[in-house]
Amino acid sequence: MALRRELLKSIWYAFTALDVEKSGKVSKSQLKVLSHNLYTVLHIPHDPVALEEHFRDDDDGPVSSQGYMPYLNKYILDKVEEGAFVKENFDELCWTLTAKKNYQADSNGNSLLSNQDAFRLWCLFNFLSEDKYPLIMVPDEVEYLLKKILGSMSLEMGLGELEELLAQEFQEAQTTGGFSVWQLLELFNSGRCLRGVGRETLSMAVHEVYQELIQDILKQGYLWKRGHLRKNWTERWFQLQPGCLCYFASEECKEKRGAIPLDAHCCVEVLSDREGKRCMFCVKTASRTYEMSASDTRQRQEWTAAIQTAIRLQAEGKTSLHKDLRQKRREQREQRERRRAAKEEEMLRLQQLQEEKERKLQELELLQEAQRQAERLLQEEEERRCSQHRELQQALEGQLREAEQARASMQAEMELKEEEAARQRQRIAELEEMQQRLQEALQLEVKARRDEEAVRLAQTRLLEEEEEKLMELMELKQQQERYIERAQQEKQELQQEMALQSRSLQRAQQQLEEVRQNRQRADEDVEAAQQKLRQASTNVKHWNVQMNRLMHPIEPGDKRPVTSSSFSGFQPSQLARRDSSLKRLTRWGSHGSRSLSPSSSEQKSLNGGDETPIVASTSQEDKLEPAPEN
Repeated sequence: MALRRELLKSIWYAFTALDVEKSGKVSKSQLKVLSHNLYTVLHIPHDPVALEEHFRDDDDGPVSSQGYMPYLNKYILDKVEEGAFVKENFDELCWTLTAKKNYQADSNGNSLLSNQDAFRLWCLFNFLSEDKYPLIMVPDEVEYLLKKILGSMSLEMGLGELEELLAQEFQEAQTTGGFSVWQLLELFNSGRCLRGVGRETLSMAVHEVYQELIQDILKQGYLWKRGHLRKNWTERWFQLQPGCLCYFASEECKEKRGAIPLDAHCCVEVLSDREGKRCMFCVKTASRTYEMSASDTRQRQEWTAAIQTAIRLQAEGKTSLHKDLRQKRREQREQRERRRAAKEEEMLRLQQLQEEKERKLQELELLQEAQRQAERLLQEEEERRCSQHRELQQALEGQLREAEQARASMQAEMELKEEEAARQRQRIAELEEMQQRLQEALQLEVKARRDEEAVRLAQTRLLEEEEEKLMELMELKQQQERYIERAQQEKQELQQEMALQSRSLQRAQQQLEEVRQNRQRADEDVEAAQQKLRQASTNVKHWNVQMNRLMHPIEPGDKRPVTSSSFSGFQPSQLARRDSSLKRLTRWGSHGSRSLSPSSSEQKSLNGGDETPIVASTSQEDKLEPAPEN
C-alpha cells in the first residue's frame, strides 16, 4: 500500500498536467500514451491490442463508463512488483510531463535550481507531502526539509527567523492549509532562505538530502578497509543503507568492490589502535568480521551509530529509516490535532457550562428582583398604612366619638394587616431558602457533570482496551489455525516419508539377502580354488623332482659332471620363475581376500611365459620318470 500511494502521487501530477482545461477530464489518446509509458517504466507486460481496445474512440469502453482510476488500479498498480523497476525512472517520466506545464526555470540563468535539482526537490516533496489531494506539504514538513538542506550546507537558521519566513510564505498558502510543490520551488529559486549560497553548494546539499531520504543512504564517506586474504589496508568509498554496507573504488560509485550484508545478528564494535591505524572499528556478520578505520574519533562514532541504526531497522523489520520517521511525525501531528480538538471540545463544554451558569444567575437575579419588588410593595403598603393612620388620627381628633365607636373595627383591621405582613415576611423567607437551594443544586449539577465526564472517559478507555484484546484474540485464533494446518501437513509428510522408508528398508533387506547368497557362493568358489591350488602345488613339486632327476642323468662309465642337458628346450631360469609364481599362488590361496583366480601375468609367469596353463596330469609324470634299472 505504501508503494501504491507513492506511485499515485507522481501519476496525479502527470494526469493534472494533461488536464489542460482543469476540468478533471483527459482525452483517451493522451491516457493511452500515458498508460503505455507507465507499462514501460514499471516493466509490466501488456497486450497492445487490449490497450487499444480499452482506449478506443467511442463511448462503450470501460474507461468511458468508469473513468481512468479503476483501469489504473486494475491493470497497472495491481501488477506492480516492488524491486522490479527503477523508481527514479518512473519519477522522471511524471516530472517531465508536469514540469513542461507548471515549472519554467529562468531563461537568463538566474534560477538557483537546475532542472535536476528541481526534480529532486519534487521527489522530496512527494515523499514528505500528505496523502490527500491536491498534494500539499504542511509547514512542519517544510521546516524539516529546510533544516535538512541548510544542515547539509553547514548553515543554521534561528527558530524565530525560520518561523517568520514560514509565516510570510504560509499567508499565501493559508487557503489550502499547506505549501504546493511549485511554491516550494519558488521559495528555493528566490533564495530567501539560503543566505546567498552558491548554486553548486545548493545542488550538492539537495543531492545529499535526496540520497538520504529517497535512496535511504544513511551515511557515506571514505574509510580504510582491511583485506580478507592479503590483510592490506585500502581506502574505499562506503555507502550505508538499511540492508547492506556497500563500498566502491571511488565516490563516483561506478566500480562496486563489494557489499557487507546487515541483519539482526550483526554487530559493530570499537577496536583499539594497532598496525599504525587509529579510530578502528569492526562489523561482525555471521560469516566474517570486517575491520575498518575512520579519519577521526567523531567519524568513527558517527559510522558506528549509523550502522547500529541500520541493524536495529533490520531487527525491527523496517526497510527505511526516514519512512518510519515520517510516519512518526504524522502520528505526532495527528495527536496534536486530536489534543487540539479535545481542547476545543472542552472549551465548548466549559462555554456551555458558563452559559448555563449565567442562565441560572439570571434566574437568581430575577428572583432577587422579585424579592426587591415585594419589599418595595411592602414598604409602599406600610407608607400607605401610616398615611391612613395619620388621617385616621386626624379624623379621630376631629371625631373622637366616632373614633371610639370605630375603634373596635380599626383594631380588627390592624390585626388583618399584621397577618398579611407576617405572610409577606414568610414569603420572603421562603424565597431566600429557595435561592439557597438553587445555589446548592447548581453546585451539585456541576459536580455531577464532572463525574459524568470522568465516567465517560473511563468507559472510552475500557472500550479501547476491549477492542485491543479482541484484536489480539483474533490474531491468536488465526495463528492457531495456521499452526493446525501446518501440523496436519507435517503429519502427512511424515506418513509419506515413513512409507518411503519402509519400502526402502524392504529393498535393502532384499539386497542384503542377495549379498549373503553371493557371499556364500563366493566362499564356495574360493574353497574350490584353494583345493585346486593345493592339488596344483603338489603336482608341481612332483614335477620339479622329476625334472631334477632328468637334469643329472646317470650314465654307465661316465663320472664327469654333465655340462649340457639332453633337454635342449629346458631353461633353469624359467623353472625358477615358475617356482616363485607357484609360491605366490599358494600365498594367494591361503589369504582368500583377493580375486578367486590368479591374474594373467601370474599365469604367464607360472607357465614360463607361455599362454597355455600348466596341467599336471598323471600321464606326463609317467613319461618324465626314468626307466627302472634292470
